[in-house]
Amino acid sequence: MSYQYWDPEFETMPRGELAALQLQKLKETVSYALRTAFYKERLAKAGITGPGDIKSLADLRRIPYTTKQDLREGFPYGFLSVPREEVVRLHASSGTTGIPTTIYFSKKDIALWTGNVARCIYGTGCNKTDVFQNMITYGLFTGGLGFHAGGEEVGMLVIPSGPGNTARQFRLMQDFGTTVVHATPSFLLHVEARMREEGVKRESIKLRKAFAGAEPYSEDTRKRIEELLRIDVYNSYGLSEMNGPGVAFECQAKNGLHLWEDRYIGEIINPDTLEPVEDGEAGELVLTCLCREATPILRYRTRDLSGFYTEACPCGRTHRRLRRITGRTDDMLIINGVNVFPSQIEEVVMAMKEVGNNYLMVVEKEGVLDRLTVKVEVGKNIFMDDTRPLNALREKIRQTIQASITISPRVELHEGGSLPVSEGKAKRVIDNRPRDI
Repeated sequence: MSYQYWDPEFETMPRGELAALQLQKLKETVSYALRTAFYKERLAKAGITGPGDIKSLADLRRIPYTTKQDLREGFPYGFLSVPREEVVRLHASSGTTGIPTTIYFSKKDIALWTGNVARCIYGTGCNKTDVFQNMITYGLFTGGLGFHAGGEEVGMLVIPSGPGNTARQFRLMQDFGTTVVHATPSFLLHVEARMREEGVKRESIKLRKAFAGAEPYSEDTRKRIEELLRIDVYNSYGLSEMNGPGVAFECQAKNGLHLWEDRYIGEIINPDTLEPVEDGEAGELVLTCLCREATPILRYRTRDLSGFYTEACPCGRTHRRLRRITGRTDDMLIINGVNVFPSQIEEVVMAMKEVGNNYLMVVEKEGVLDRLTVKVEVGKNIFMDDTRPLNALREKIRQTIQASITISPRVELHEGGSLPVSEGKAKRVIDNRPRDI
């Protein structure tokens, strides 16, 4: 296979030169950070009062971690390091507290971010002959504008369709010859189901690639999308605190996400001890942004679970590759004392040909015990009035999930299209257990 590079000098830079570049950019980032109210105090306590105190990449570990709660407590301007007049855009994401985490961008920051995303898109084999339909949310969410700008930078014709309204999505695909789309994996599965319902022939659209992200999903889900839509699906990783999309991306080899190490420093730590794990082991991803002056963020605990591949990629890029994000430390459910990640259940469900494209996990209290119910849509070839195969499928799902998580769930089978569908990030878990006050 012939691989194409957007920034060949940087994408194939020798590891020694890459480390030297990271050190230079880390010093610059620390210099910006010291202008913020938050980091001026935080770094002083760590004995860092200027960029000269960073003498090697090992000094990164002297810097305390930054958390989402830190960003919320610094709202609105506690992390701003340039005059407000130099800020040209902000993006924000709100959490359960209602206090958003806000990231500011200068013109230079926007240009660097756009270059990051262009590098990702081009690395999948796309070019200016492609028509790119961006089926993701625009606005304060970074995914819409981030991919939009990156697609334009590559030279693709960009259709800012946004999410939802599948009938309109199909018309746009047919009218303009869409070849590439960007969406959440759950929405891509929904699109395929609606194509069948509305009689849209696969031959009527020219789609060949999709970028999927914004929510964790399993390899079986990727394979299902690829088989159903007959396209290549590329895994995308980003988070608003690190600009948004463009942090890491799969190349044409599709065997891990290249973390752009000239723009970010990645660490994998044990989320309990906060110590680094052995090379190649899984843990929580910690990121330092090296490509933003308006809102510098150092050693950010992403809560995302991943690890680095240790072997080189056949594409020739020297940047280390992240393993697929398997979930988040704060997504973990404790059910009757057992740690359960939703991704474990998705792997089981999506690997079964008999089930449909949608599922839901519900956790409730029954007496003193927790009860997990997994609701699964059946495939189009399963008839809901035929009890014997339904009972066999229900038991197969139950036993396979129990083998994976050691807990025996209650399994409910539903007709295709009957479970709620999200046009944004899919809501796969409903925890109805009473909260301690």
